[in-house]
Amino acid sequence: MSPPPLFVFDIETVADPVAGGRLLEMQGAPEAEIGEALRAYHLERSGGKSDFLRQPFWRVVAISYCYVEVTGTPTPWGRDTVWGECEYALKGVASIGSEASSERELVHSFFAFLERKLAEGRRPCLVSWNGRGFDLPVLRYRAMLHGLSAASLFRAGDRWANYNSRYSLDWHCDLLEATSEFGAAARCRMDEVAALVGAPGKVGVDGSQVDALYRAGNVAAIRSYCETDVVNTYLIYLRWALLPGQTTPEGLARAEADAEAYLTREEEARPHLAEFRTAWERARGNSTTGEEGGENPPSQIETPGETPAEEA
Repeated sequence: MSPPPLFVFDIETVADPVAGGRLLEMQGAPEAEIGEALRAYHLERSGGKSDFLRQPFWRVVAISYCYVEVTGTPTPWGRDTVWGECEYALKGVASIGSEASSERELVHSFFAFLERKLAEGRRPCLVSWNGRGFDLPVLRYRAMLHGLSAASLFRAGDRWANYNSRYSLDWHCDLLEATSEFGAAARCRMDEVAALVGAPGKVGVDGSQVDALYRAGNVAAIRSYCETDVVNTYLIYLRWALLPGQTTPEGLARAEADAEAYLTREEEARPHLAEFRTAWERARGNSTTGEEGGENPPSQIETPGETPAEEA
């Protein structure tokens, strides 16, 4: 018996001209015009508060993830069992499919990955930032559009512990929910929490640039940006895991050193990860958290391990 592996994921999206065109009776209009009209529609529907599109009107253009193996010690907690002394090994950072993959292929691969891991008895814990409020709803809607099954989200677990249970953090740890006490405290932006813990936050690109990059045909830049976002999410998760005692300060230091070692191994072939590592070093250099939250010791982990691109 061991803790579930982590599947830290993020999606990047652009306005969907097909669903938007149907809703606004603008079929055949230029995509940019439909996007503008959709934003105007949502601004009106929200009473002028926001032009952010609702989940059905986003098209998925990238899905990236970290895959992390976890070991730990089971500890009784009432009638349940919780994990302590966890150690984390980052097996890789990747994006599903290729730059040429269709949205249907991306969404299918995401849910097929969950199905496969469940069939293998290695049920992953999903980790996200606002994944419960945005990423998973978008993926479910897009599965509906393309006629795909997402049974893995609905049939795994039981009535109380499953991927759709809001409070099952060992199934889906949405860090926006976890850090805000499910809305009781302020819902901070990811880059705000990243700044707190010495993670670099956005590096080079941010979400507001995805639409322009997509229209320019630069899907590679979107995928690279999405990959750095999942590394940020993973680094925040590690600090979160220390709070409830899932890991120890020493385990945290080893996990951060392991992540740094992975980025170092990959940096020659993947410049965006090299840029991220440099930004992380700079952010930690400005940290005031002291010995337990500042510089990490050199990693002793030298083997890359399993490549998650082969998983999905």
